[in-house]
Amino acid sequence: MESLLKIGEVSKRANITVETLRYYQSEDLLVPKRKTESGYRLYSEQELQKLSFILHSKKIGFSLSEIKQLLSLRTDKDQHTCEEVKNYTGNKINEIESKICDLQKMRQALSSLHNACCGGKESAKQCTILNSLDDPELFTI
Repeated sequence: MESLLKIGEVSKRANITVETLRYYQSEDLLVPKRKTESGYRLYSEQELQKLSFILHSKKIGFSLSEIKQLLSLRTDKDQHTCEEVKNYTGNKINEIESKICDLQKMRQALSSLHNACCGGKESAKQCTILNSLDDPELFTI
């Protein structure tokens, strides 16, 4: 007979909150094997493995919608190729590289503002940081 776990046991084993598990369930990422008469959600070992997959995917940057797609590839492995799966990681790498580039630009802009400020005790009326942030020509959106 298959061992089923209550939601609290699953959350402890996965080191996440019950609310997170319920959220994943509401997003159709996890499906309890069944519910007891008193309404307890019971999860199988397969769902625990799926949860582990979700948590690992999240840690490396995949969004929940991307994880849903990865789960569908995982479920129907025979219907998909390694190339398809590799494309997901390649796209995620490109997205992260773009974010890194944007963050480096933000850091450079902040550093320039920070270094231009005297940081003195006088009034902020002439603060170069505040004045720069008010200048519409300095920053383009």
